[in-house]
Amino acid sequence: MKYDIAVIGAGPAGLSFVQALSDTSLKIAVIEKQSSKVLSMPPDDGREIALTHHSKKILVNLGIWEVIDKEIISLIKEAKVLNGTSPYSLHFNHQDTIENTLGYLVPNNMIRAAAYKKVKESSNIKVMSNVVVESFTTDINSVQLQLSNQKTLDADLLIAADGRLTNTRRQMGIPTETKDFGKTCIVCKMKHNKPHNHLAYECFHYGRTLAVLPMAGNYSSIVITISSKKAESIMQMDDQDFNQDIASRFNHRFGEMQLEGERHAYPLIAVHANYFHSTRFALIGDASVGMHPVTAHGFNLGLKGAQILADLIKDALSRNLDIASENVLKQYNQKHQRNTRPLYHGTNLMVDLFNSEKISAKVLRRTALRFGNNFRPIKKIIMNQLTETH
Repeated sequence: MKYDIAVIGAGPAGLSFVQALSDTSLKIAVIEKQSSKVLSMPPDDGREIALTHHSKKILVNLGIWEVIDKEIISLIKEAKVLNGTSPYSLHFNHQDTIENTLGYLVPNNMIRAAAYKKVKESSNIKVMSNVVVESFTTDINSVQLQLSNQKTLDADLLIAADGRLTNTRRQMGIPTETKDFGKTCIVCKMKHNKPHNHLAYECFHYGRTLAVLPMAGNYSSIVITISSKKAESIMQMDDQDFNQDIASRFNHRFGEMQLEGERHAYPLIAVHANYFHSTRFALIGDASVGMHPVTAHGFNLGLKGAQILADLIKDALSRNLDIASENVLKQYNQKHQRNTRPLYHGTNLMVDLFNSEKISAKVLRRTALRFGNNFRPIKKIIMNQLTETH
């Protein structure tokens, strides 16, 4: 089987990338280990995606946004960052922007379902479900993949979109900067009897971080970041005890809180590939950059990178050039590295600062929050980065 592009992984980044090329003459294969049933109806994994205005625009242009049920989309109109037990907070309000909201909160599985539905409508894209790549080779002329269904696939360009722990990246010999935070992120959905008023909280308590992300109705996504040693006790906690514990940690500002569904645990490991391309090969999504979730920018960066690469491929195609040339892939690497590297390292530094128990770090945290809140140029820069309204 001969294709122009082969993509490993049918996650949001991989599907968004191929959907961006659905209006071209390119023949594209997406290879995914999960079944078509799971792809069309992904189970709830507890993760809510905070989308920036730029990401929403990309999804609108791809036709994905229109497929998402608007009743499950929540607006984030305000956000507060709290440090320990201090009553002082760094406050962001949509009224300080040109938009009516800071961002949008959408369940991860619903984005995946919408993206898959759109891709399935495209005649030039074939999704091969229940299939894994057993081996592959790349050279200056082509890519060859041996699949688990005993078929061989030839392509001009191979894209790895199979997550931050991708084996494809390792097989290509691309080194990474990896940071294991030694922590686990526990996410769940909770119902409460007091409204959240579309206000998101990020509370940096000593030993743990708590976040509340406003969902549609009187529901919120609760995100607990804690040392992996202590995470298991929270996962095993009785539901009633868990409800009371979370409600009290937020000083009952949401009233009674009740767990809806399961708690999900994810180890916190950040990854940044040293470079995003090789011979007829490129990394996108978490395979290129896997962020700490504190700034909620992982998905947004993945979407932006996929769009950059798709645009470069379209440009090469319009000029009858090789879509997998060194020049095309080098441009992608340079552009996406500029987008991701400063944010990756800045996020990791911020996480280290707010998790440190040192006296100097505590003083610096208080100073940073006050400075950021009161010095408007800095606050505007932070807000523009977080919301992408500029």
